[in-house]
Amino acid sequence: MGQPIIVTDDVRVPAGAITVRAVRSSGPGGQNVNKVATKIDLRVDLEAIEGLTDAARERLRGLARHRLDARGRLVVTSQATREQAGNLEIARAKVRELVLAALREPRPRRPSRPTAGAKEQRLTAKKRRAALKRWRARPDDAA
Repeated sequence: MGQPIIVTDDVRVPAGAITVRAVRSSGPGGQNVNKVATKIDLRVDLEAIEGLTDAARERLRGLARHRLDARGRLVVTSQATREQAGNLEIARAKVRELVLAALREPRPRRPSRPTAGAKEQRLTAKKRRAALKRWRARPDDAA
């Protein structure tokens, strides 16, 4: 079949998990578009990716949630070039980048507090706004 996609030394997408289909590309290209199937439709079975931890697999599912087909496979397409081989390489690179992004653990969020200066600035702005609105009111309505 094809070749596996090597992501890191430990993580790889085996060739058996990859399905490649060449379809007709859309957009400009003259008669070439009507005759030649250069667009690549690459599908990857997420469960078959080797070396992914459960957490990384969940992150990958989250990153790819809009690119999953009915069977839960990752769908990547490429029609950037007029050559099928070039589009295949671009699609494989997209898969590699997506899996790499899933391998990176997100930094934990640490809640922060506003500084004293920021609080003071906010209160000053509120007072200025209140004074402006008081100035707009009718003289008999001002309290």
